[in-house]
Amino acid sequence: MTTLIIFILVLSVLVFVHELGHFLTARKMGVKAEEFGFGFPPRALGFYKTKSGKWRFITGKKDPNLLAEEDRPVDTVYSLNFLPLGGFVKIKGENGEGKQEADSFSAKPLWRRALILAAGVIMNIVLAAVLLSVGYMIGLPESTEDVRPNAIVTEAKVILMEVLPNSPAAKAGLEAGDVVLEIEGQKISTHEELQEIVASYDGVSTKFLVLQGEDENLIEIIPEYSEDNERAVIGVAIFASGLVRYPFFTAIWEGIKLTGWMFWMIILAFYALIRDLIIGVSVGGQVAGPVGIATLTGQVASLGFAYLLQFMALLSLNLALINILPFPALDGGRLLFLLIERFKGKPVSQTVETWIHTIGFWLLILLVVVITYKDIMRLF
Repeated sequence: MTTLIIFILVLSVLVFVHELGHFLTARKMGVKAEEFGFGFPPRALGFYKTKSGKWRFITGKKDPNLLAEEDRPVDTVYSLNFLPLGGFVKIKGENGEGKQEADSFSAKPLWRRALILAAGVIMNIVLAAVLLSVGYMIGLPESTEDVRPNAIVTEAKVILMEVLPNSPAAKAGLEAGDVVLEIEGQKISTHEELQEIVASYDGVSTKFLVLQGEDENLIEIIPEYSEDNERAVIGVAIFASGLVRYPFFTAIWEGIKLTGWMFWMIILAFYALIRDLIIGVSVGGQVAGPVGIATLTGQVASLGFAYLLQFMALLSLNLALINILPFPALDGGRLLFLLIERFKGKPVSQTVETWIHTIGFWLLILLVVVITYKDIMRLF
């Protein structure tokens, strides 16, 4: 239940911020937002200002535009809805109607419509930068080997990236992912400490305190001299990590840089995914749906708040990239139709565009169902 609640909160924040971008930009571009809701309908409670300047409340499926003239909304209806999974914004004229009305989306110049459509993606990228900046202010998990001189590192630990076959470490039962806590009673927090201590125990049985999963095990290993390294080794590749914290302004800059790097890595990963699909390579383990993401959210949340912030930033950037893809029903698909309009000189038939977006929407739903089924099968 805790995992489900955390997942709903995380998803709600990501989707709500996305829709908030559309809402604020539409208002700035002079387009009326008929309703802006937290969660998805059915509506629990809504409120709005009437033409006389009074605030009114509305519940259920009632359409405030069907009320008496003096009770109709002069601007946006703000609503709280029963399905707490993000939010939505209903923009006037988004489906092509009201081309003669100044406050309609369809009446605005092409560049303004493009900016409104792209605003959700931009807000998700901004959200990631904010989350990572806050993370660096309180301590963000990452490698400690190339941090700035003014960084403050806490909870430093040395993790095994790889254990070489037939090495002393492999023979002792060490595996990738294990954390070396102590060697002969000396705490280990950097890779230099591990290398120096191991080198001093050449050919001697040495006691390693290792965290394997949730268990701490005392393991004896005999380091062996390596001519390539010119010192005693146990045959592992390691990296040091910890919670890295920076001063306020440095944290903001580092958060922005990490956002750019993560977004580029996601683009490359997505490119590799599409390439593998084209050449027929199985990608089942690389894709997760709602169930898989919910499971990961629970696992990450159990590690601590800083880890959850980092994971939320990663999800927000993934959401940004997916939405900007030129696929029907997504923001990128709608932007593609604006691009066609730009070169064609006139909009695509509204009927044709609506049908294409509808087909695209149901294809996306089908994809989610298939991925969710695979996620559930992986749990058993």
